[in-house]
Amino acid sequence: MGSWIHAKSLRDQSADVRLMICLEMIGYYTEEKGSQRYPTALLKPFYPSRGNFIAVVSDFGSRRFLGPICKALKKRVSCRTLAGPRKLPGLAFSDHRNFWKAGYKAVMITDTAFFRNPNYHEAGDTPETLDYAKMARVVAGLAEYVLSGSI
Repeated sequence: MGSWIHAKSLRDQSADVRLMICLEMIGYYTEEKGSQRYPTALLKPFYPSRGNFIAVVSDFGSRRFLGPICKALKKRVSCRTLAGPRKLPGLAFSDHRNFWKAGYKAVMITDTAFFRNPNYHEAGDTPETLDYAKMARVVAGLAEYVLSGSI
């Protein structure tokens, strides 16, 4: 994977990477009750049943970044956080995983992909199913966080 090659090259150069922020599927939202699923039923009582939020996800080693990032995002979109073990299904399903493997802190910003979006990697996964205004608000919130120097 390209992310592993990149993370390893940074590690080999002893690069000062404070945090890798991975944007993974940030455009699908729905107000439909019961539209949000979770990798384990244990999470259901603590998180919304509607897929109308952005999630900031990390392993336990990167959890200190969750609150500050979500605070910046909450000015623009509904936000939830989750820190968990790397073996939790969905927690390490993107490029941030390779930064963890290289010893860096990393978080994933996600709409939860297939835990919400019935079109995910299907024929119905088309541009008109995405909410571009919310995507822009997510990016603006992340820009605010990064530019604040909080990392």
